[in-house]
Amino acid sequence: MQGWNYFSYYSEIEEYFWKKRGAHLLVSPLDWAIMETWQKAEIPVSTVLKGIDRAFESYQRSRRGGGRPLKSLAYCTDAVLETAEEEKEAGAGANPNVGPCATEKKALSQDTLLAYTTGNAERLGKAAERLPAEARELRSCIAEVLRLLAEAASLLDAPGTLDLEDFERRMTVLDDKLQAAVISAANGDLLLRVRRELDQQLSPYRRKMTSAQLAQVEQQFSRKRLLEEFHLPRLSLFYLS
Repeated sequence: MQGWNYFSYYSEIEEYFWKKRGAHLLVSPLDWAIMETWQKAEIPVSTVLKGIDRAFESYQRSRRGGGRPLKSLAYCTDAVLETAEEEKEAGAGANPNVGPCATEKKALSQDTLLAYTTGNAERLGKAAERLPAEARELRSCIAEVLRLLAEAASLLDAPGTLDLEDFERRMTVLDDKLQAAVISAANGDLLLRVRRELDQQLSPYRRKMTSAQLAQVEQQFSRKRLLEEFHLPRLSLFYLS
């Protein structure tokens, strides 16, 4: 793979990891959280894949796990970050393939974007119907997000060329609004359950990560799981498949 594929970042990494393992597995919330930290650090897909290759080579040489395949992308964290640092030091920062440049973004039709936004609006509406009566603030936030989502969708019918960067910014803002409302709506029992899931999944890999890496992964994991608990979609175009 060459360069940075803006809209299939997660799916390309996920599929490559499946192939390396030799088995198709559902990527865990922990794996998604790790991929999000790489994406936010603007590590190109090509660099991530090289790091995954390096991690698998190291794992095979060490004969860990009695020949069992790697179960999580967490094992690849060090190798991916080391590869990214090496490429940066080698002058990769001056390479136009590094970083999510607008000219490298995958072209998407307005019909595809409209289907994505209307589909998410439907999911938000259904999620609001499932909420208990006491979740008034979250229901109010969903209503506001639906209104803003409709405004964003109207841009797709406007004449002229769509500013895809600005459209993504709008979706990211709505994502942030939803996530903040979900955190406020989550009760103590739910937060404790999510934390236990996180600790269980992350426990084997904690020693391989720095405190900053752990903080990012923990935040992304918790946000993803809370959205799942409330049946809410991610709105950013990064999640468009």
